[in-house]
Amino acid sequence: MNPGSSLRRMIGVLASVVAVSAIAAQPALDVAKSSVTATFKQEGVPVESPFRKFSGNISYDPANVAAATALIEVDTGSLDIGDPAYNAEVQKPAWFDSARFPKASFRSTSIKASTTGFNATGTLTVKGRVLTITVPVTVRTAGNATTFDGTYNFSRKAFGIGDPIWNDVLEDQVVVRFRLVNAAR
Repeated sequence: MNPGSSLRRMIGVLASVVAVSAIAAQPALDVAKSSVTATFKQEGVPVESPFRKFSGNISYDPANVAAATALIEVDTGSLDIGDPAYNAEVQKPAWFDSARFPKASFRSTSIKASTTGFNATGTLTVKGRVLTITVPVTVRTAGNATTFDGTYNFSRKAFGIGDPIWNDVLEDQVVVRFRLVNAAR
C-alpha cells in the first residue's frame, strides 16, 4: 500500500468528519415557529400561499456577521393555495415541476451587516435555474431564539414557472416573505 495514498485518504476522511461536524453544529430551523409564504396577484387580487414544508439552517453570530451562512430548502410540492386541485396544478411540469425539482433553495454566498441585521446575497435555485439575489434580513433575538425576517421579489417567468395561458391572469412578480426562527440550543 502506498503511504502517500493512505495519508491522502485519511486527510480526506478527516476533512469529511470536520465538514459534517460543522454542518451539524449549525442551528436548525424551528419550523413550527417559522414560515415561508409566496404572494402573487391573480386578476389583480393578491393570493398569499404558504409553503407547508421547508428546512434549513442559519449560522449567525452578531459579533461576526460576515461569517454567517444560510441554506434554506423549500419543498415545491408543499405550496398550499387553499384548494387541492390548484395545489396539484402547481406541481405539474409547467409550474414547479415538483416531480423533477422537488426542492427550491437559497444558499448564501456573502453576508453583509446592515443597521437592522444583514443583507444576504446568494443563489436562488428553482426548477434547476439559478439566479443570484440579495435579500435584506432583519434579525431579532429573544432568549435563546433568533428570528430572521425578510421579503424578496422575483419573476416567475425567469424560473420558467407558469403555463403561458395564465399570463393574462397571473402577474409575473411573486413576493416571498419569510420568518425563520433558529431552534434554541
